[in-house]
Amino acid sequence: MELKWFEDFLSVARSLSFTRAADERHITQSALSRRIRQLEEWLGVPLFDRKTYPVALTPEGEAFHATASETVFAMTHLRNDLNQRFRSRTAVLRFAMLNTLSLTFFPDWIQRLNLQQQLGYIRMCNSKPSFVEHIATLHSGETDFLLTYAHDAVSLIRQLAPYPMIHLGREWAIPVCRPDSGGQPLYPINPNGRPIPWLSYGSHSFFAHALAQMLSERPLPLEAVYENGMSANLKAMTLAGGGVAWLPLSLVHEELSNGTLVRAGSSDWEIKLAIRLYRQPVLRNPQAEQLWQLIQQSETAHAA
Repeated sequence: MELKWFEDFLSVARSLSFTRAADERHITQSALSRRIRQLEEWLGVPLFDRKTYPVALTPEGEAFHATASETVFAMTHLRNDLNQRFRSRTAVLRFAMLNTLSLTFFPDWIQRLNLQQQLGYIRMCNSKPSFVEHIATLHSGETDFLLTYAHDAVSLIRQLAPYPMIHLGREWAIPVCRPDSGGQPLYPINPNGRPIPWLSYGSHSFFAHALAQMLSERPLPLEAVYENGMSANLKAMTLAGGGVAWLPLSLVHEELSNGTLVRAGSSDWEIKLAIRLYRQPVLRNPQAEQLWQLIQQSETAHAA
């Protein structure tokens, strides 16, 4: 059982619409429906009558509503109280980020800043299964900072427009695959060629959104044979010879150097990405505000 299931339930109960509740919760409608189903399975009873329009609470849902409200209020109050106590003793810097950035960019970047100033205690938010849920960490106040890729083709980025942002760097998502015995791509990208086995991100990760636009404008004979929202997991399948995947250059730099992976296509098929750090409009933790100032100074000096 998860508290967010209760919050999802209350949102649907207020709006009597899975669509509006999904917008309110900053998740996809399918993810919201799945979580409501998980709550119903945990309770062992249906909470909504989905045959009506709008949806309606079942008698069991009506009985559960008061308890859910009290539970969310009590747990939210407790969390805030405990966080406030902990922050009064320890400077906690809360980060949420895409999984690939936690592997390739964040460790060296934060260590460089740490050499300039002792940053204190850093806590990573739990990994999220979709890009929209990463964005929701800022909306909900779960994190102080969100480290993410950005690309004009990913419309969800516009939800972050109200938040202060610093540009930290660039990245490229490139198509790679195993080489054949002659060192050439095992699955070369050719718009007019044979079907290409494709290692897909699915539909909810950042790279899934970024790739969708490019592939809609320039179709390829891709044949999805595997799906995983994590770049590191797609890399493992690519190394095993499973097909072509668009992976961050920083994640496969070593493999490209030693020849265990090769570029499957020309630079025309690469996607140029920005690396951005977003923050809460008001940072209640003085240490977080100091870090933001340090990052701004560091990036200004680097640009000069």
